[in-house]
Amino acid sequence: MPFDSVNPATDERVASFAETRPEEVEAALVRAARASAAWRERSPQDRAALWRKVAAVLRAGRDRYAGIMTLEVGKPVTEARAEIEKCAWACDYYAENGERMLRDERAEIGEADARVAFLPLGVVLAIMPWNFPFWQVFRFATAALTAGNAAVLKHAANVPQCALAIAEIFREAGAPEGLFEVLLVRASAIAALIDDPRIQAVTLTGSEAAGRAVASAAGRALKKTVLELGGSDAFIVLADADLDRAAEAAVMSRYQNAGQSCIAAKRLILVESVAEPFLERFTRLVQGLKVGDPHDETVRMGPLARRDLRETLHEQVTDALNRGAAARLGCRIPEGPGSYYPPSILDQVGPGMRAYSEELFGPVAIILRARDAEHAIALANDSRYGLGASLWTRDGARGAALARRVESGSAFVNALVKSDPRLPFGGVKASGYGRELALYGLREFTNIKTVWVAS
Repeated sequence: MPFDSVNPATDERVASFAETRPEEVEAALVRAARASAAWRERSPQDRAALWRKVAAVLRAGRDRYAGIMTLEVGKPVTEARAEIEKCAWACDYYAENGERMLRDERAEIGEADARVAFLPLGVVLAIMPWNFPFWQVFRFATAALTAGNAAVLKHAANVPQCALAIAEIFREAGAPEGLFEVLLVRASAIAALIDDPRIQAVTLTGSEAAGRAVASAAGRALKKTVLELGGSDAFIVLADADLDRAAEAAVMSRYQNAGQSCIAAKRLILVESVAEPFLERFTRLVQGLKVGDPHDETVRMGPLARRDLRETLHEQVTDALNRGAAARLGCRIPEGPGSYYPPSILDQVGPGMRAYSEELFGPVAIILRARDAEHAIALANDSRYGLGASLWTRDGARGAALARRVESGSAFVNALVKSDPRLPFGGVKASGYGRELALYGLREFTNIKTVWVAS
């Protein structure tokens, strides 16, 4: 069964690619294991040199790689170009900081020279999603390869062109053969890959269900895992917030990439005293978003990546409407080709609705109203997810104190949630475990080893 590349703006199949055959999978694993054994012996300076070359290839081919993203997932071309630049930034960051991060740490114990070393594990299997098809890959790869590991990528089935383009980038940059392998295989092949002794660790960015399946398989094989799963991030607007700034940030956070982001502002939790003034601003800005052909430089929002994703989203919206929620804006499937869904606002959402308890992966903001700041924190934590949170107040110190109480892997005060190479990224609860990026992401896939030399 081939891997089809479908344009979600037109529903046109633009290319098909053959599945990687079993003998090709075996050959790729042989190459990866061989590359891992050699790469771990290379100096941090050699690894940094590779990232500088990869960054140069990314920037030189920015428009082409962005065009592939726009074609396969409907990402507006301006956002796609920014994603390529962000990948190059991550390469720059690890090129500049990897050597420092990998230095031994000396333990002051007196009777011996005791050090903690950070050594590679081997080959890391990466199972990556389609919504940020370049950034998600580079988010794991920059840290994992800097640490001295090799990588095998199983990308999402609907982005084969993106997967193959990333493999091409590493080849053009002169990466050793086997250091970064790409397999076009189905999800049914993942368990066997995890069980293979040449795979030493697994990283997944994907759904909660996928995370449970991968963690189960990795647990049986005693393999280290990092899971970045779904999110239903709270966007909390307190009574003293700057409403204009908050509304602008909420629009960017919720509708970027057609709302298909784990860290999008999915639940807008508004203190009652400012709920309507905020919603007036927010609604007006959402109404001004231009939706259309993602190749158009002026378009702010393209289609969803697939028809089935739109159907699932609308089922969640319909369930909420049937249970008493109100469509403040949008919430209807438009006519015509493509997987478009309008920027939508779903008000009066409450417990018992799917929209209250599930992640809405698309351009629908749900509105929750809080009596005060304490109630807002309680609503934010009334979720099985815990990826990110954003809190808005003119009192930064109070905001920081409240942000610490939100059950999430990150919390931003007066800013939208984002991933940044300089900061660890990941979640708690059903949003997964482990961290990517920064020092902590690099050390996730290392053997943190004690080396003791008696005096």
